[in-house]
This record gives sequence, C-alpha cells and structure tokens, in this order.
Amino acid sequence: MYISPSSLQDVCVNCICDHIFELCETVTRRKKAHQEASTSNADYNESNKTQQDVKWSFDEVKFGFRESHVYFPSEISDQLLRTLCLKGKLSDQTLTLFDPENTRLRHCVMIALSKLKSLHCLDVSGTEFNRHALDIVVEDLPLLESLDISSTRVDDISPLRKCRQRLKHLRMYNLKFIKVPACEDVILELSELRTLDVSEEKDNYTLEVLVPGAAKMVQFLKSPECLPHLTSLDISGKGEIGRNELYDFLWYHKDLKYLGLVHCDICMDDCFTDPKNPAYSPNLQVGGMANEEQISVSLRRYANRTLYVQKCLYYLFRLTQSYTDAREDIIQLVLVGMERHPDAFGVQMAATACLYNLTKGELGTRIHSRVLAKVVSLCLVAMNNFPSHYQLQKNTLLTLCSDRILQDVPIDRFLCAKLVLESLCAFEDPSMNRMSVAICSILAAKISTSETSQLGSESKYMHKLLRLVRSKKESGTVDITMKFTLSALWNLTDLLILTDESPTTCAVFLQEGGLALFLEVLKTFPGEAAVETKVLGLINNIAEVPDLRLYLLQPSFIAILRGLLHSKQIDVSYFAAGIMAHLAAEGAPAWTNCEVPRAIILQELGDVVVSWDPPEGEMVAYRSFFPFISLLACNDAPQVQLWAVWAIHHVCTKNPQRYCPMLEVEQGSAMLNSMWADLSVDARVREICGHIRSLLA
Repeated sequence: MYISPSSLQDVCVNCICDHIFELCETVTRRKKAHQEASTSNADYNESNKTQQDVKWSFDEVKFGFRESHVYFPSEISDQLLRTLCLKGKLSDQTLTLFDPENTRLRHCVMIALSKLKSLHCLDVSGTEFNRHALDIVVEDLPLLESLDISSTRVDDISPLRKCRQRLKHLRMYNLKFIKVPACEDVILELSELRTLDVSEEKDNYTLEVLVPGAAKMVQFLKSPECLPHLTSLDISGKGEIGRNELYDFLWYHKDLKYLGLVHCDICMDDCFTDPKNPAYSPNLQVGGMANEEQISVSLRRYANRTLYVQKCLYYLFRLTQSYTDAREDIIQLVLVGMERHPDAFGVQMAATACLYNLTKGELGTRIHSRVLAKVVSLCLVAMNNFPSHYQLQKNTLLTLCSDRILQDVPIDRFLCAKLVLESLCAFEDPSMNRMSVAICSILAAKISTSETSQLGSESKYMHKLLRLVRSKKESGTVDITMKFTLSALWNLTDLLILTDESPTTCAVFLQEGGLALFLEVLKTFPGEAAVETKVLGLINNIAEVPDLRLYLLQPSFIAILRGLLHSKQIDVSYFAAGIMAHLAAEGAPAWTNCEVPRAIILQELGDVVVSWDPPEGEMVAYRSFFPFISLLACNDAPQVQLWAVWAIHHVCTKNPQRYCPMLEVEQGSAMLNSMWADLSVDARVREICGHIRSLLA
C-alpha cells in the first residue's frame, strides 16, 4: 500500500495561509454609515446631496487579496478560516479578509454583531458572551435562526422570548452560570425549535454551579407535547432525567432524528440498543456509550468535548479487545480525539490503549501505512507530553513494537527512538525494557549517522543499556532482552568515521565501562554465537575509529579475540577477523605491549579468511565502505587487505543493488582496479579484486 498525497484543495489552502501576507494587502475605502435621502426619488439629483443627506463613517481599513477578482465559495472559505486559526494567523487584520466580496462563510464568529443584520447563524460558544449581550443580539439580529451560547457566561435566557417565533436551533452546552429557574419556562415557549442542546460536562463541575436554585434545564421533558418540531435533542450529562418522562417525550416526537445521552446511564436501555425492542426506533440516532454505534456517533459529534471523548474512548477500549477485523474507521475517530486533546491525560490514556487493540498483530498488516503513520505520530505526542505515566508509556510501546510499523511505515524514526530511550530510562519494568530495546535495535539501524550519534552520545541512554547487559550477565541469562539490547548498542555505535561526531558514541561506550563489561560477557557466555556476534560487531565499530584502537590493543582482549577468530561460526569468526584487521593496520609499533607478535596475528588472520566458505545470507549491513579504504592501503599487511576485499565481495555479492553503486560513489572501485592491476599485490587479494570488478561491470 502507498501513501496517498494530501488533496490539492488542502495543499492550496495551506499554501495560501502560509503566504497570506504576500497574497493580500491592506485596503482603505470610505464607507457610507447612514443615508437619509431616498435614492428612489426621481427628482433626486447628485448635486442636491448635502452633509445632512449623507453621513460618512471613518475610512474602513480591511485586508483583501491583491488579485481583486478572487472569490472563495463556502466550503473553501470555511476551510480557510479554520486553517488560519490552526496556524495562529487569525487576527483582527486577517479576519477582515472574510468580506462578502471575496468569501462566503456559512458560520460567523467574533465579528461586530450589530453590523450583521442579515445573519442567520451565530456561534459565540466559549466566549465572555453574557445575558446583556444576548439581549442585544436578539434585538439587533432580526433574522437570527440558529444560536450557540455554549460555555458562555449567560445566566438568564429570558431574552430568547423575543425571538421565540423564529429561533430554530439553540445550543446551550455547559452553561455553568444558569441560576434562574424561570429559564425552564423559556424553553417551553420556543415552539419553533428544531435543535435543542442543554447538555453539560457531568464530571467537571465548578463551585460556580453549586448554587441553590440552579436551573436543571430538563423540566420541559415533563411537558411531552412541547417543542413539536424538534428533530435533535441533546441532554447528555443530565443526571435528573426520568425514564418515563423521556419515553413519553419521545413518543410525542416521532420526527426526532438525534438524541444525545452521553454520561447518562439511560443510554444503555434496550429501547436504544436492541432493534427487537418494541420501542426501538431505527430512525433515531443516539449518542451514548452503550455500543459501537453510539460511541462512534458520540466521537464524531463531540470531538471537542474532552470529558465526552475520554468517556467514549474508555468504553470503546472494552469493545476493541475482541475486534478481529481491521477497523480504520474506528482508528480515525480515536485519532481525532487524540489530536484535539493532546494535553488531556484521560483522553490520551484511553486512546493509546484503543490504538494498541486496533493495530496489534495481524490487524496492523491490513491497515494503510498512512493511517499507521498518523497513529505513531500521535502516540509520540502522547509519550512526549506524559513521560512519567507508566501505563500510557507502556500502551505506546505496545503499539510501536510492530515489525510493520518499524520497517515499512514512514515515521519520525529519530524522535521515536529518542522517546523510547527516554521511556527505557524512566522505568524498570522488564516488559517495557524488552519492548524498548527491541524498538531501538531496529530504529538505530534506520536513522542517519548524525542522529545515531546524538542518541548514542547521551550518557544516560548508554548507561541504562549497559546496565541491562550487566544484569543479564550477572544472572547468566541470554534472553530476548539481552539480544535486543546488544543489537541496539551495536547499531548505536555504527557510525561513519569520517564525520567529526562519529567517535563520540564509541567513546561514551568506553567511558561507561562498556568494553570491560563486554569482555566479561564473552567470558560468561562462551559458544553463544548470537551474543558473540553482536558483541564483536560493536567492538568492530570501535576498532574502525583509529583514536580508540589503543583501548583494544590489550593482551587480555587479544587473547580472547584469537580464540574467537577460529570459531566455527562464520559470523563470529568474521567480526573477530575484522577487529584484528583494523588493529593490525595500526602497524608493528602499536603492538609492542601485546604478548603475541603482530606477524603471528597476521598469519592467523590470513589463514582464517581463506578457509571461509561464503555463507548463503548477508551477514552484515554497512552504511559505507569508508572504513575499508585505509585497510586497502595497508600494503605491508596483505592479510588485512585480504579481509577487506573478502568483506566487500561478500556484501556486493549478496546485495549488489545497494553496494555496487556505493562502491563506485565512494571511489572504492578505483582503488580495487588499481590493486588488481598491480602485480606486487598479494595474488589472493588480486583474485578477489577481479571478482569484484566483474560484479561492477
């Protein structure tokens, strides 16, 4: 599956928002404020205009497109407004861009209301809008049909009586300041209502609402014949609902299409969940937590309500534990909740738990990579925002610990590896340790060398990884955690020696006592090929750094290395030989403190290399051939050259598409050609050079 690009419309709107000040300019124009003379009078003449006839306002300054003919229809206008808001570019200046000459907004928010005489729909939710403002709106907006005063400071809705004959949609979610019992009667008088929302945050009360005589706003249910045209009713969060009262109200409102019952136990009733129940209506959509259908409706409808999303995700988690089919539709609903509420721990906790259930195992293989990339992106946000919450971190690790995600999905691998390492350092849980090192062992091989260096040079990361190895060594345990930890360390030290920062990780490894520990590991687990290969692979990375080879040229290490050089496991023997080759390349003077002469080591190295039978698979992956260049130039030690050309030939044979172009780009092929043509070069080396030339031809 391939990642689908963003729509052209999305790209264009984003581009406009990013360059809004280049595409627009400030325009000043004079605007008529009041005209008393009648323009329909046939005798009216332009010359008869007086200061009394026409009064002018001050010059109006607005924002407009440089191309005056630009006009955006409703859908794009709304999207432009939302995108400007999301990008933090919505201001008094840019808001003037939404003029009827250039745009057409379906909804209007935060504009001088007294000037909008033709406004039909007004949303002032979440503002300081109060009862006085409500009075003004009702008086000044004669065509107002839809009003949203949710989460405002309105404490008395009696002004709505003035528009009872025209108000069709009223939303009053979470009105904390309502304390006039007479408001109950006002609702009864709004006979033209089609939509009524009196829902509230059930678990988020403040002291402001705990006042005597506070209006419940659900008394209208006791008058089942009221509000005859109602098609949508939201009473979510209301704990004062009587079952019989609600059932009677529904019986009188057969045209009702939506009923909001989130945070209400009554949503579990059979009449709302069981199609076989006589009172069940297939035409009534219910928002609640009783089943998947209700939860899906709620997550779509209440995506901006933190506690609603949290509650729905909690119930969704219980359902997803038994899912056997990939459900991208459900995943998308979870992602919307996560994205809208990044700082709400309850939402993130429930969401990460749901995402694991929805993407685990085989389910993940049947989900589009673009969806999985979004899953990972938001999981990383959660990890970053809540670094000390054990279960949330564990949820995200469970989701991330997937071959499909780590290998195939385009994610920010560096950020992922960093956050996983932070989690590894923060907790001592064995299962989290296992997942963390498994994830890092894969990601460290897929990020750039500079990024690898940033991670590996962080002392606390190296310290924790080595502490895990030490713990396994002391207990004599070779398990999956041990192997993944060794792989992570190996990949974190796999650097390009030509970059300034490349030796840093290896140096930190040595400073943290890594080499002494690894020698102990080799002594503790003799014959454990998997352990020996990974340990020697890491030490080989150190040996590639000339300034660090002195740490390895110690008699105790050389003695162990000689034994591993003759291992029957070619992987072990190969890496032991590679270390020997790099150390031998330092020249005879560097070996003065070693008990075994360099000449003997070189003889053993050459004998071992020519004894190898090429393995069927690729033993190792290299980022570059640069570490081999200095070995090819080691003319006084043909055995060193022999190991280098054998290694180059091996990877070029097993993966020619990757390594042959790399060899050409890094000028390795030119050096090999020169060696092949030089009759003074060892015959065995020249022979392998010839084979490599054939691969490049």
